[in-house]
Amino acid sequence: MNADKPATLADVAARAGVSVATASKALSDRYTVRASTQARVVRAAQQLGFTPNPLARGLLSGRSGTVGLITHDLEGRFSIPILMGVEDAFGAERMYVFLTDARGDAIRERYHLDALLERRVDGIIVVGDQTNPRASLGHNLPVPIVYAYAPSDDPTDCSVIFDNVGAGHMSIDHLIACGRRRIAIVSGDPTYGASQDRALGALQALHDAGLEIVTEPMFGTWSESWGRGATRLLLAQHPEVDAILCGSDMIARGCLDAIRESGLDVPGNVAVMGHDNWDVLAADARVPLTSVDMNLSELGRLAANRLAQAIGGDPKAGVDVVTGRIITRKSTTPGD
Repeated sequence: MNADKPATLADVAARAGVSVATASKALSDRYTVRASTQARVVRAAQQLGFTPNPLARGLLSGRSGTVGLITHDLEGRFSIPILMGVEDAFGAERMYVFLTDARGDAIRERYHLDALLERRVDGIIVVGDQTNPRASLGHNLPVPIVYAYAPSDDPTDCSVIFDNVGAGHMSIDHLIACGRRRIAIVSGDPTYGASQDRALGALQALHDAGLEIVTEPMFGTWSESWGRGATRLLLAQHPEVDAILCGSDMIARGCLDAIRESGLDVPGNVAVMGHDNWDVLAADARVPLTSVDMNLSELGRLAANRLAQAIGGDPKAGVDVVTGRIITRKSTTPGD
């Protein structure tokens, strides 16, 4: 076994000379195995430094060994990192994930749901394409459901979401730490909860710092063209602005273009921040873009753990919130 790789349940089973199912039962309080077998498995786990996690406790024998993932994210911008986190969590326990795309269609979602149930999956994760609450699939299904990215509108369901309010707050904190005081906000579609929540967090941070926003948050579309147009208007009406917080990396790319066209320097005259940390946009921008990473892989891992707990008979209700992190690049700090 690779010393740098954490021990898995399969490693414990191999060292103890038992099946994976027996090893899992021996490490669980819900099953009874022969005392000598349990002692051998526990000793092997201790020797390998293995600690049972929710997946190891929940994914026992007698299951299909598969879970379903229904996404509504057509481009895979959000669902793929979440899927990677789900697979990282389930892969160590030899669980397989069936991926389906509902394309934002409730009828197609129901079709995929029925198809996954026919395959006898042990549970399902539903990934939304935006952060607005979505309709619950109900509680009369034969397997547990976890909602990721877009929460269920039923508080008794289990949902895992990203902290957009916190992301807006930490973004302003970063800009203030970079010496910026005259800050504007250019965000996306105002009907999206993410757009409103990020602006809300930003306004709270400005208030906490005793600062006023240059002008009311500007909402439009999630596009470069909106970023360009909004920034041109902003610079014409408020030439004193020294930082622009954008609701997405796409908007920020347009913002960078408009600042450059005006003859100003980024970040010398105006600092720019994005959101999503989409490498193809952020890292490859003409001025590499500081952006908020949503830790979507971690969101996927947490959703997988919550599903595993439910499969194991310990479902959790309510909402878990994953926090983001700022990836700093030259658009806010010229020395980086």
